[in-house]
Amino acid sequence: MENEESGKIVIRNAVEKDIPLILNFIKELAEYEKLSHHVKVTEELLKESLFGQRRFVEVLIAEYDDEPAGQALFFHNFSSFVGRPGIYLEDLYVRPHLRKNGIGKALLQSLVNLAKERNCGRVEWAVLDWNKPSINFYKSIGASPLNEWIIFRLTEDKF
Repeated sequence: MENEESGKIVIRNAVEKDIPLILNFIKELAEYEKLSHHVKVTEELLKESLFGQRRFVEVLIAEYDDEPAGQALFFHNFSSFVGRPGIYLEDLYVRPHLRKNGIGKALLQSLVNLAKERNCGRVEWAVLDWNKPSINFYKSIGASPLNEWIIFRLTEDKF
């Protein structure tokens, strides 16, 4: 995929040697979201979840002019109403100095293409309410906020 202004965008599936890069992207995203204090993931945990016996998550890596630029970390969910699987995008991250080059859009388009190939009924994600640049970006590609839904979370310490 060529960007007319400058560089070449390549989207590829992550491989095991990408684990340190994936962890670094997770930490960079957490810092941007002011949530670094919540990051507990390690390379070992990522290796098990991405490439272990039970693979729970997948990652698409974006490169821009051969430079690691960002990632889409996702997993499958299921909609009982639609009766088909979906894809839940856990993290979409593009390094700040490479934003506005079409990388985020390319990652999302690759994820949508994957959803079509896998006969998924939807692609969903959450965004922090203060993250206006991301909200505006998502709206610009046709995504709709689901304001009537409230996300609940039960953490391990409450199990």
